[in-house]
Amino acid sequence: MSQSSLTLFELNKKVKAAIHSSFADTYWVVAEISEIREVRNGHCYLELIEKDENTEQIVAKSRANIWAYTYRMLKPYFTSTTGQQLVSGLKVMLRVSIDFQEVYGFSLNVRDIDPTYTLGDMAQKKQAILNKLSEEGVIDMNKELELPMVPQKIAVISSPTAAGYEDFCNQLNSNPNNYQFYIKLFPAIMQGEKTEVSVTAALDRIYEYETLFDVVVIIRGGGSTSDLMCFDNYWIAYNIAQFPLPVFSGIGHERDETVVDYVAHTRLKTPTAVAEHLLELVSYFDNQLNDLKDAVVSNTREILSDSKNAFDMASSRFKPVVNNALLIQKNKMDKLIHKLGNSSEKYIDNNKHQLQRSIQNLKALTQRTIDSQSNSINQVPKRLSTRLKSYVNQQKSVISLYEKTNELLNPKNILKKGYSISYKDGKALKDINTIKQGDVITTKLSGGEFKSTVQ
Repeated sequence: MSQSSLTLFELNKKVKAAIHSSFADTYWVVAEISEIREVRNGHCYLELIEKDENTEQIVAKSRANIWAYTYRMLKPYFTSTTGQQLVSGLKVMLRVSIDFQEVYGFSLNVRDIDPTYTLGDMAQKKQAILNKLSEEGVIDMNKELELPMVPQKIAVISSPTAAGYEDFCNQLNSNPNNYQFYIKLFPAIMQGEKTEVSVTAALDRIYEYETLFDVVVIIRGGGSTSDLMCFDNYWIAYNIAQFPLPVFSGIGHERDETVVDYVAHTRLKTPTAVAEHLLELVSYFDNQLNDLKDAVVSNTREILSDSKNAFDMASSRFKPVVNNALLIQKNKMDKLIHKLGNSSEKYIDNNKHQLQRSIQNLKALTQRTIDSQSNSINQVPKRLSTRLKSYVNQQKSVISLYEKTNELLNPKNILKKGYSISYKDGKALKDINTIKQGDVITTKLSGGEFKSTVQ
């Protein structure tokens, strides 16, 4: 073996010594948690990375350990301060010591964590998304949509197994006023990395049936801040902001608003609160209808009362006038009746003499008419006999003409003139093409008939 060579253990030992002698005890390091894993003995193992701000490419990576005795203190401290668990995707500031073991190689030992940095980074990311949506002019688009007067057809984006979805449905369907709602679930993943793709896909499906719904509701059953980080998402917010139906959010995040809450038309804390708000909108419309009905009934009663009073007043003023007019007309009528009585007697006497003369004239006229018609009737038999004889003679001439024509057209007479008729199979031949060689033909002449065979 060459005197300059080293074993791997010796080399790693030298590296360990060099590292421990060259670096300070601890450093504050900013990194993103790529992977995190807790084990039974209470230790926590991390993979830390750093990405290029422009390309998102990983430029550095390192393993890190949080030993059990440290992790028991850091975990609740971070959770209580930030409201969320240590999970993948979080950017953190850690106080670490550099360690190098001959067997396990390079790693970082986490001694402390600064939760305020994570809060600031989360807020910064959220604000960056909100600024981008604002610059694009879409952040308030959904808020500007007009709510339907009676939102009863509801498209719901939620996990079908979420308790929040069940609470939402129960709250709507068991309302004391028995308002009816049509609820259609569009299932989606409401936590984790797949939330973006799942929720935007559900929005796309709802968009295909946009005219069937009044509003869209995005709900889940609450959870920790880390569970709801997926709703601080640019693409989910971008789709909601430009959606053609009003979107209600009720994802159970009470302490802070997510980006989805900012762009939604109406933000409510919980699924139950969303249901209560919908019931309030429908109830408000129902109350408006009742108020309008009461107003119409009240106004109608007032109009009828005013009209009745006006009619009574007009009637009271009109009654004396009518009575006076009736009295005047009665006096005039009495005078007319008296005059009419005298005039009627005279008129009847005059017309009685005229009627007697008319009767005598009518009797004379009737007798003359009867005599005249009697003479005419006596002449009828003579005229009828003459016309009948003329008609009979005329018809005899026609019959004689028909007889002569029939005689001329009689086939026997035609045969006497030298014509003949040929038959085949008892049928007269009319076309030479209907006979062929060997056929037996019967020919009828004036004095008889004979048969011949076609050669």
